[in-house]
Amino acid sequence: MKLNATQVQQTLNQMDAQVLPDDHPAARKLSELFGDHTFFVDESGLKVLESTEPVAAEAQRGSVVSLADWNDGKFSSLKPHDPAVTGTVIVLGQSKQ
Repeated sequence: MKLNATQVQQTLNQMDAQVLPDDHPAARKLSELFGDHTFFVDESGLKVLESTEPVAAEAQRGSVVSLADWNDGKFSSLKPHDPAVTGTVIVLGQSKQ
């Protein structure tokens, strides 16, 4: 999911992570590898949100999916793995129809 600024803030209020800005040097490569998403990094690695609700649902939710883990203790490189649902669900608010 590509999130707007409000959705990014709602996510950060519910998850201890940092958003990777679209102009970050790694953002283009990550989009090539994983698709068009808003990317988040936390102490364990790289995360995105995948929609868990039908478009017609009143409240939009996103499931946190882990795409890569930190390869070292310095948080300097990531090791991709198969997407893994973390079990965390983020409430993004009311969908606009």
